[in-house]
Amino acid sequence: MPKLAVELKNIRLTRGSVVALDDVSLALPAHRTVAILGGSGSGKSSLIQLIIGLLEPDDGEIFVLGEPLNKTDIASLRKRIGYAIQEVALLPHLRVRDNIVLPAVLAGWPDEACDARLAELLQLMHLSADMLDRYPHELSGGQQQRAGLCRALMLRPELLLLDEPFSGLDTVTRRSIHEQFLEMRARIPISILLVTHDPEEAARLADFMVVMQTGKLQQFGTVSDVLARPANDFVASLCAGISGDRP
Repeated sequence: MPKLAVELKNIRLTRGSVVALDDVSLALPAHRTVAILGGSGSGKSSLIQLIIGLLEPDDGEIFVLGEPLNKTDIASLRKRIGYAIQEVALLPHLRVRDNIVLPAVLAGWPDEACDARLAELLQLMHLSADMLDRYPHELSGGQQQRAGLCRALMLRPELLLLDEPFSGLDTVTRRSIHEQFLEMRARIPISILLVTHDPEEAARLADFMVVMQTGKLQQFGTVSDVLARPANDFVASLCAGISGDRP
């Protein structure tokens, strides 16, 4: 297993006339949760899209799970990566079961393997089997998010990319899913990159924190170091009053 989940070297990315990422270098450790924190337009989602190969940098190098991204078969790499976003993106015409097992079906898994993995994921995410025959619109927002996480984890990925996965939920549901997220992380060895605009969520769920502003890296370090020793006034104001307490 690689010691680094992701390494970015001098990444520059423009989107139209906007510099989305400006000379960003990061070495993100494996088997840890790293929160990528920043407001709208900070470049945090662009980082995730680069790592999964949806965007290409103008300059710089990207290594994912020890492999250079520009020399790697993207389709094969994506089988090692789980990806979930705020909008969940469950296919509305498929029942929940078919949504969750879809990556395994496309990968050619036999039915028995799909069923066994599905049972594991339902237990992990505290979902009832009676929801599997429903369609996505018949689920609550929290159930949809947990089903989306199940699908992202279906192929037992080494790296999990989460782009604002919890931001559309009410406070009570969000707190519950945070607890299940931490339980999941404690039970399975996986590297996680979590994009969020919420400093409290970043401090609650992550081991390390990346702070971005207008495409520039402001600080990277452990959550405790960033909270105790912010690199500048921006980081200090963003993280003011955050305790980082966990359930």
